[in-house]
Amino acid sequence: MHLAFWQPIYLSLTISLTAAIVVGVFGTITGFIGGRKSFKGKLMLETVALLPIVLPPSVVGFLLIKLFGHTSFFGRFIEWLFGESILFTWWAATIAASVVAFPLMYQMAKTGFVQIDKEIEGAAAVDGASKAMVFMYITLPLAKPAILTGLLLSFARAFGEFGATLMFAGNIPGKTQTIPTAIYVAMEAGDMFIAWLYVVMCVVVSVLILLLSTMFQRKMLKL
Repeated sequence: MHLAFWQPIYLSLTISLTAAIVVGVFGTITGFIGGRKSFKGKLMLETVALLPIVLPPSVVGFLLIKLFGHTSFFGRFIEWLFGESILFTWWAATIAASVVAFPLMYQMAKTGFVQIDKEIEGAAAVDGASKAMVFMYITLPLAKPAILTGLLLSFARAFGEFGATLMFAGNIPGKTQTIPTAIYVAMEAGDMFIAWLYVVMCVVVSVLILLLSTMFQRKMLKL
């Protein structure tokens, strides 16, 4: 295969992995807070965090452009700091993928932490374990199946992201063109063979991820 064929695959994998790592960290932290803490404004914060699930991808892309674009304070600060805009770059594609994948990670992590029996944590605390030790050696391992499921689903969501990425990062071959946008281009060009190759790859990856996530969910239900 020509190098141009493999570039969208490489970009999709690197962008999705990076996005999964980012949302894995922030989603686990916020999932713990959302599942264990009560505070004023929690419902509003959760609503905002989950909005990408229900918003059209084009709306997510539009909002990202407004947030990171040339006319926003944040966008101008990034240009001043790095000497260039973040729009239509690899980082833009990663941000878009992270935003749409975050709700899945948050929901799974929150579910995992909520389902943990607090008596187990309490017993460890009675035995002299600090809060940090209880979290690291009791809470986090018990929530592991849910967190791993969230990571897999986040990767899958980032891997299949199209609308927000197309608006915010564009479709630049070798730079921001991922598999979904490559499929769109192949369809437009009438190259059904290439389109089918990419489609089959997406289906295979999605099936494998769903199988793995189902395994982790079954482990979670047995806890």
